[in-house]
Parts: sequence; structure tokens; C-alpha cells
Amino acid sequence: MPKLLNITIGQLLDQASDKYGTVQAVKYIECDYERTYYEINKDADAIAKGLLGLGFKKGDHICVWATNYPQWLVLFFATAKIGVVLVTANTNYKQDEISYLLKQSDSKAIFISNGIKDLDCQKIMYTICPELKTAKVGKLYNANLPELRAVFSMDDNSYDGFYNWKDIASFGVLVSQSEYVEACNLCSPQDVINIQYTSGTTGFPKGVMLTHYNIVNNAKQIGDRLGFGSKDRLCIPVPFFHVFGIVVAILACVTHGSTMIPLLYYTPLKVMHAVEFEKCTALHGVPTMFINVLSHRDFNKYDFSSLRAGIMAGSPCPRHVMQAVVDNMNMRDISSLYGQTEASPACTQCHGKDSIELKVSTVGCGMEYVENKIVDPITGLDLPDGEQGEFVSRGYHIMKGYYKNPEATAKAIDKNGWLHTGDLAVRDPNGYFRITGRIKDMIIRGGENISPKEIEDILYGFEKVQDAQVVSVPNPKLGEEVCAFVILKDGVQCTKQQVQEYVSTKLARHKVPTYVIFVDKFPLTASGKIQKFKLREQAKIDLGIKDDGTFVMVDIDNS
Repeated sequence: MPKLLNITIGQLLDQASDKYGTVQAVKYIECDYERTYYEINKDADAIAKGLLGLGFKKGDHICVWATNYPQWLVLFFATAKIGVVLVTANTNYKQDEISYLLKQSDSKAIFISNGIKDLDCQKIMYTICPELKTAKVGKLYNANLPELRAVFSMDDNSYDGFYNWKDIASFGVLVSQSEYVEACNLCSPQDVINIQYTSGTTGFPKGVMLTHYNIVNNAKQIGDRLGFGSKDRLCIPVPFFHVFGIVVAILACVTHGSTMIPLLYYTPLKVMHAVEFEKCTALHGVPTMFINVLSHRDFNKYDFSSLRAGIMAGSPCPRHVMQAVVDNMNMRDISSLYGQTEASPACTQCHGKDSIELKVSTVGCGMEYVENKIVDPITGLDLPDGEQGEFVSRGYHIMKGYYKNPEATAKAIDKNGWLHTGDLAVRDPNGYFRITGRIKDMIIRGGENISPKEIEDILYGFEKVQDAQVVSVPNPKLGEEVCAFVILKDGVQCTKQQVQEYVSTKLARHKVPTYVIFVDKFPLTASGKIQKFKLREQAKIDLGIKDDGTFVMVDIDNS
């Protein structure tokens, strides 16, 4: 078993430059940015020196709020080289959310782009920091954001009060080479280098503190299991701000000298184009991304023969989708992965050469140097193979904690160092794990525990269904009832009764959805995860159900 790497991200990029200097590190298909490992290392050095010249130093926090720009990638490496902590902001955030993040994270600067869907990031910054329009560049002060001193634009446009990306490197002349080397040498693998904010579905988002050691080693092991090497080319449609982008994609490539083919943002068409014309050998994505590619009307026009590997993760992988990816996209070495941001992220992963049965029925076995087990959610006692309980994990990959939130940290990581994931799982005798649902998503109907995932897996097998999600809705007598949200395949007609009849042939009567709601899409996070809490709220609105389970109106077609 290979030893864990005791290096920083900056040292990792330096080593990649030495070993894979002439290998193409990154190529964008949507903009003019293509670099070898030697060249991108030089770009990162120039920006890192510029940041030092601007007064940033080890331990400072800098936020980035942008899509997958080339500048984002370079900034990630540059901040890591000098020990500046990169705070990554979700591209779905609106004004109040980015204001909260900047304040809670103590960010001294923020880098923005205007390529985020319908957001005008520059306008939002002027709204939350009106002083920006008149402040001297780099001398911003706002009483609500007392740490924020500077705002940077990643676009070519010039804005009042903003630094521009293209000017940063020029500040490097204020720093000698010896001073730069000294700043880089101050960094330790155990330093926190990245803060990522959780989705915040049950309250304000929490800042997950990850170290060089956490994410470099997790990325190395992920790439190992995929069999990555310097001839691999990974299409990256997942967002950089998420651990899927930073670790599973970017760093998994750098640790193996592989080529990154990032997309500024995901669309199925861009994925198919990148795979064919850049001869990608690997592709990452959440199940919804793969479903949308497979069902695209132009799917059969593209050549996927170059593909062999990739990761499908972020939410449970439907069996038929994994099989279709293997059969129709040539991804024979695709791997499923399970983890959380708090675990850097991977706790388990299938090996590329595992059987398709293992890939579709499990999330793999534990990563090297990682301990995983199943415990009773109530008593905390260890459970044997075959019994469902909470998945907990311990090892090098566990976060340092939540930033400025010791209470939440103590709830997540127990006194013995085990991260409590809140996910339900079963381990088989060979050490492979099957995720069975979220503890908080478990439906309790009249005292019976019902797993949404079990019903979802059945619905995926219905020939009329493209995708399905199951949630609970309140009921005054039974406590909760089962509600299925269903996306039908193009051109297909189906009724609520047909869905119920299909499920009733596969599962016990109490697991048959009482309500079926047909939709065109699911609410997603920017990283592609389905937001079940929004589906629960939508169900109550669509069905006219109050929080106590009583109906707002009597004549409900689904009742």
C-alpha cells in the first residue's frame, strides 16, 4: 500500500512540473487557455508572487465566486503555494448568501466573474459594499464586512474599486525570489488550505476546513483506483467550488500527471463535444448529468469510444444509469464513490476493475488508511455485516472542523475521531458498502420505516420513468406518507395509478407511493445534487397539505 504523501499542494504542482513538464495539464474548449504542467506552474507562481506583493500572507482568507474559469484554477494553486486559504463560494448563491459567507469566513478579498447564469456579481458587490464605488482600490472598508479589503474581477472589464486579474502579476516585482521561496516554505501539509461551505439545507452553511494533507492524499487514492496516468484526459463538467471539482477532478489529475478538460459550466452538449473532440478518456459527474447526456436527442451523433473511466457520485447511482454508461459510453472502468465534504471527500470507492454488479449495487470499499464502520444511530454501538446503521469514518481524510463553529464540529466528529455522516448503510462480508438512505430522509409511516432509496431503485426499473425521487409528506394519522416525484421519458404518457401498480408488484403495500407528482426537472444545487428539502416543500404546496398533514382544500386529485 503506497505511503501517504506529506506535501503541500504547491509542492505537488512543483513536482508535477518537474515530472510531467511537457504534458498538457489543462485545455479549455470554450476559451483560449491551454497549458503544460510547466506552464501552469509558472502561471501559479506569477499570481502567488503578485498576491504577496499586494500584502496577502499565509493564513489570510480569500473567497472565489465564479464558474470554472482558467483564473479559478490558477488562483487555487497560487493561494496554496503561499498558504492563503481559498474560500470557495457556491455559484448558486445570491446576495444575502454571499454576504453571509464573506462575513462568516473572515475573507479579506473576493474574486468574482460575471459568467454565473443570471447573476450580476459586480452589481451584487456594489449593493453589499456601496463604499466599493468610491474607495481606493484595495482600501475598502465596510462595517458589515470588516475584514474585506479588496475585490478582484476575473473578467477583462474594469470596475470602480476593483482590481483586475491581469494586473495581479505586476505586483510580484515588489517581492524578491528569496522572499517568495521563504513564503512557500512556511506552508505545512497540515495547514488548512481550503474552506468549503456545506449546502445549508438545515440552517446556515458551515465552513468545512480542509488541509493540504486531507485533499492531496484523497485525490491521489481516487486517481489510483481509476488507473489514472499521464495519457488520461478528464472532462470536468462539475463545478470547481465543490469538493468534487477540487479533489476528485483537479487534484486527481495533478497527482497523476493527467490532462484536465474543464467546462466553464455544465451542459450535456458541451460534455459530448468535449469527450469526442478532445478524446477524453474519463468523465466525472453526478447521476443527473449522466442521465441528461444519455437521454439527449443528439447522443447517438457523438463518439464516446475514447472513454474508459470516470466517477459517478454525489447522490445514489441508479443501477440502470450505471449500466447504460458502461454499455453506451464505453466507460468500462467507471467507479462509484461515497463521501462528504467533511471527509475530503472519499471514504469508499469502487476499483475501476470491479465487476459491474459491485459498481451498481455498492459504493465500493474503504480507501487506504481509512477506517469505516456501521453503528447503531441511537446507541452508537458497532453493528455486524448485513445490518443497517449509520456510516461513520475515521482517518487522515477527516476535516479539521467547521470554521468558528466548535459546537457543530463536536456534533459531527465524536471524541474518538469518528465522523458521523448521517447516512444509512450496510456493509457486506467483503468490506463493500451499500448506502441505503439518509437518517433524516427516512419515512416513518404508521410506525413502519421506509427507505426512499428502495422505492427510487424500483421506479428506475419502470420503462416509462427517466428519473425519480421519493420524499415524505405529513399525515395527521400515520405521521408521514410516501410521495414520488417522477420525470417521464420523452414522449411517454403515464398515470399516477400506473406508477402505483408497478411499485405494488415489487414492494409491500405500505411502500407504494400515496402521491405521485410528475415534473420536468428536479431542484438541484450548483454541483448537481438533488435538493430533497425543496421537493418536500413543493409536495406540500402542490398537494395542498399543511405541516400538520391536514389539507388546505378538499378536492385534491392525488389524495
